[in-house]
Amino acid sequence: MATEESVDYLIVGGGPAGLQAGYFLGQAGRSYLIVESGAAPGTFFTRFPRHRKLISINKVHTSWDDPELRMRTDWNSLLSDEHAPLFTTYTERYFPAADDLVRYLADYAAAHRLRVRYGTRIAEITRPGDFVARAEDGSVHHAKRIVMATGYTRPYVPDIEGVETAERYDEVTTDAADFTGSRVLIIGRGNSAFETADHLTEKAAVIHVAGPGSLKLAWQTHFVGHLRAVNNNFLDTYQLKSENAVLDGRILRIEQHADSSYTVAVAFARVNEVVKEIRYDRVILATGFRFDASVFAPEVRPEMVINDRFPAQNDAWESTNVPDLYFAGTITQARDFKKSTSGFIHGFRYNVRALHRILEQRYHRHPWPARALPGTPEAATDAVIARVNRTAALFQLFGFLADAVLVGPDGALRYCEEVPVAHLHRAVADGRFGDVDGYAAVTLEYGADHDLINPFDISAGRVSQQSTSGLDGRYLHPVVRFYRTGDDEPTGEHHLTENLENQWDSEDVHRAPLLRFLRTRLDDRLPAPRP
Repeated sequence: MATEESVDYLIVGGGPAGLQAGYFLGQAGRSYLIVESGAAPGTFFTRFPRHRKLISINKVHTSWDDPELRMRTDWNSLLSDEHAPLFTTYTERYFPAADDLVRYLADYAAAHRLRVRYGTRIAEITRPGDFVARAEDGSVHHAKRIVMATGYTRPYVPDIEGVETAERYDEVTTDAADFTGSRVLIIGRGNSAFETADHLTEKAAVIHVAGPGSLKLAWQTHFVGHLRAVNNNFLDTYQLKSENAVLDGRILRIEQHADSSYTVAVAFARVNEVVKEIRYDRVILATGFRFDASVFAPEVRPEMVINDRFPAQNDAWESTNVPDLYFAGTITQARDFKKSTSGFIHGFRYNVRALHRILEQRYHRHPWPARALPGTPEAATDAVIARVNRTAALFQLFGFLADAVLVGPDGALRYCEEVPVAHLHRAVADGRFGDVDGYAAVTLEYGADHDLINPFDISAGRVSQQSTSGLDGRYLHPVVRFYRTGDDEPTGEHHLTENLENQWDSEDVHRAPLLRFLRTRLDDRLPAPRP
């Protein structure tokens, strides 16, 4: 019998982001439901990655006892007030198996008694008044707001002549023996492409990995979605001339012959678009995935960006053209595409917490959590130093999330944590943080042109850790910018000197220079001390 239900929040997708959103809504006592197409949480991870090794690190043994610090190297656990369950108790593997994550997500949902309706695939979303989501099983779900946490559900297929004849990453066999002695082309140069290439190295005769642009390595760019070291053994086979290669160029045409072999036209970027036709036995398409917007009726279909792969979102992760439609999880990386970590659990878990605070502020009149500070530059300095030495959220979502020291017209200081930088500026200007005369935004960031520096090249040099100015630092370090409310540009910017252990607690190197900076900005805004 078909069911019909009304909630304030319908969360579509029971993966990590959907569960995380459900946890926060449940803690706040909100009316919500998670609908998941699979029979258990995290259905995506029952199939992907195809070769079953995650690239999200799981560092069980650390030198820290502080649970907040430990989250810096635990990239798979979800947030909870109880700090449980934690993924680190499921396996000691640094690069864990995907099946361990599936078990963990099921246990997280059960431990926190999340409201999840499994086996519910949404077929259509309309909006005659409230949103109406109709499922394939006939159930109907009414909601004032929708949070889409579906992740990627459709392969991204580039516009290449003959591309439909290629085998897709999500469908191709994972039995390497099936490629014995074959000449193989893998289109795409992300982790899925190189994961596949590594898997086939012992069996295939020739493997080419092809794609446009320069190959980017995660250890250099600090974007963990670029090629990870765990997947780059294939580069050795290329540079040491063992019949494999990375092709820098565009695939123009794929032609499949009667005997199932292929001829592929490649325009090489390094040699002025010289086109070469190359024969292959197998062609695999590993070009990533995209958000599926087809379930939305035309009048509520979200605008798409970045080659139509992601829904367009404002600074509150709300659709730019459909009010009250929000997004969570890997699809929110449209906001920091290939710059920070919103596409990964260790990033978007904090974004979901920030989204929840935005929803509480917007719909339930609950202000962003803040704590009062004594109205002195010393108090502001101590609060910033304490946070940058402990926070996991700012550490993971570098340059994207910020703590804020808010200065009221009367000089009162308040400290807010983990606000999206773009949202902070707009929300302060709109008065959503109350009366604010000025504010300091505190982030952790890599320095300018950090991705152009080879950290293993001794001639590149580094800023001395004893320097009192961190402006030229390239490694991750705290940055404090001060703004007057309504101004687009900061009135001042201070960089704390980078530190090998990420400890910014030296009195002379870190605290004293920051205090001087804040005193300059705050002294004329704070009330005179009492005699």
